[in-house]
Amino acid sequence: MRRLIKLKGAMRLYLNWPIFLTILLICMNLSILTVDKKAAGLMAIFVLIYAVIAFLLYFVKKPLIVNELVRFAAGYSQVQRRLLKELAIPYAVMDTEGTILWANDEFMDMAEMLPKQKKIKTIIPEITAENLPTVENDVSLHVEIGERNYEVCLRVVNTPSFDEDILWQDVQRHANELIALYLYDETEIVALQRENEDQRLITGLLYIDNYEEAFENIDEVRRSLLTALVDRKINKYMVSIDAIIKKLEKDKYIFVFQHKYLSQLEANKFSLLEEVRGASIGNDAPVVTISMGLGVNADSYLAGYELARGAIDLALGRGGDQAVVKDGNKIAYYGGTSVQVEKTTRVKARVKAHALKEFMEGKDRIVVMGHSIGDIDSLGSAVGVYRIAKTLNKKAHIVINDVTSSIRPMITRFKENPEYEDDMFIDGGKAQETMDNNTLLVVVDVNRPNYTECEALLSMTRTIVILDHHRQTGEAIPNAVLSYIEPYASSACEMVAEILQYIGDGLKLKPLEADAMYAGIMIDTNNFLTKTGVRTFEAAAYLRRNGADVTRIRKMFRTDMPEYYAKAKSVAAAEIFENRFAFSVTASEGVDSPTVVAAQTANELLNINGIMASFVFTQFGGKVYISARSIDELNVQVVMEKLGGGGHMSVAGAQFEDCDLMTAVERVKDVLRQMIAEGEIKL
Repeated sequence: MRRLIKLKGAMRLYLNWPIFLTILLICMNLSILTVDKKAAGLMAIFVLIYAVIAFLLYFVKKPLIVNELVRFAAGYSQVQRRLLKELAIPYAVMDTEGTILWANDEFMDMAEMLPKQKKIKTIIPEITAENLPTVENDVSLHVEIGERNYEVCLRVVNTPSFDEDILWQDVQRHANELIALYLYDETEIVALQRENEDQRLITGLLYIDNYEEAFENIDEVRRSLLTALVDRKINKYMVSIDAIIKKLEKDKYIFVFQHKYLSQLEANKFSLLEEVRGASIGNDAPVVTISMGLGVNADSYLAGYELARGAIDLALGRGGDQAVVKDGNKIAYYGGTSVQVEKTTRVKARVKAHALKEFMEGKDRIVVMGHSIGDIDSLGSAVGVYRIAKTLNKKAHIVINDVTSSIRPMITRFKENPEYEDDMFIDGGKAQETMDNNTLLVVVDVNRPNYTECEALLSMTRTIVILDHHRQTGEAIPNAVLSYIEPYASSACEMVAEILQYIGDGLKLKPLEADAMYAGIMIDTNNFLTKTGVRTFEAAAYLRRNGADVTRIRKMFRTDMPEYYAKAKSVAAAEIFENRFAFSVTASEGVDSPTVVAAQTANELLNINGIMASFVFTQFGGKVYISARSIDELNVQVVMEKLGGGGHMSVAGAQFEDCDLMTAVERVKDVLRQMIAEGEIKL
């Protein structure tokens, strides 16, 4: 055994030093001989004695030294093996396929089994063949085993690092590499992190949406009773989540609660909304609705408050009666199923009108833009803004890329009328050439940047005004200097008609412009059948006084035979889903504006008895468009938002770019099934 052991490296060099030193002394003795023979002779005697001793030590003691080294190495190996086996950290060795080759006592206790020759995934399912480590990259995972939490570290090691005896003998290694696995118990750390997360404070804002409308028409006693009832419901709800709430104004509250209660609020979908809506002190008592905005996971309390403010603004911009939870750029909506209450006061419209006038007066040019594949509401509201600009003696343009059949008759009348400039209508490319910092961009009938006629214009000016009646989503046009979004309004034309009345005495609509705006209200309200209020008819009356002719408008927007046939065919082929939803597909071949036909078809399907909502699909321009309609039983805007779209409670839509018609139909059905299962839709 000793003969088989060959010393190498520093140990061999260390044992050979006496021989090297003997040679050195002989050389030195020879050098002395040339100087003094007597001294050299004396020196030779001592060198000889040293050489004999050195050689005796080398040849006689070397086997003993080697034996001591072998004994030390064996003892060290045993100690190392015992330390590894009794290591307090669970440790195992696997081959490159995930088969356990060896594990220490702690690992086997943790696994509650003898893991001999077992795959690691049978013990820790999170470790699969796909996430095993490589030579270049170690792997770290966080897993839960039993009631304990562990951090699993996986690292590739070379097989020479392990003795042959340390691995289980009946397991053969087929590779030059092994995988070492360590488990670090982090149960206490995870518990502390969870506790810290649960105790983080969330800031929330609560507003009563319709305080003035709900309380102004009831007597003082009943008003006090209703106010006390609403306050009691709000405070009782806040006590249930251990929240601190403070009333800032008569209709505004701020509250703070721990993060651990957020999941409870989300699970019951902020039931306070329904509780307050159901508050009543009599059959003729007004319905009170509230909105809530919460800022979650902010870095500071100030940042959390700013998130809450953004959330409550979004909730109000979507019509109120809902809760919005804002976690950075991630936004979740709850509620919003009731019909928006129309504001009886026009104070806001007057304030926005004066602000718009000031912005226009400070700019040289006005560019008005609606949504892509424009409809008559988008065109009519743009024409109204165009008239304001011309009244203020400003150069103005309306951006329209594609003239569809729904707006072609009206645009033709404008182009044929010599009173209007040739560049009244321009495309997106021409608009980009005219844009500068002295240009005001007015966006009408849309509040999402990717739905606009030319999104590039939004980054080419610092002054942007938004006038829209669609409910807001998390995707908003940034840096707008004036944003007037009223979801309760029937149409953008209604909003612009109100603004026109506060611009000044010098403004006078021409009959053709009044026709365009009146047509926009008619189309968006389905001939005044949906989303109409007192202010809708007041706006219509204003337009009639300015020369709008209903007969002329009706004749202008009659349907061509191919489109009428496509609509009739789509209605005839409708499928009834879950006995309450109408689904249909509108053909786009031979139809100039298939999206308009789809919208008309969706309106027609609502006339079928028992239908809660209708969904009509059409493929156009490489996209699948969905038109969703309802009367009052289902908020189709919530359905479309789950698919990336939006709109109103009764009028909404969405677009798909990555699927065909049948896939789009199944996506909508899947959303409806999910909402039915979760109780959001009650059949």
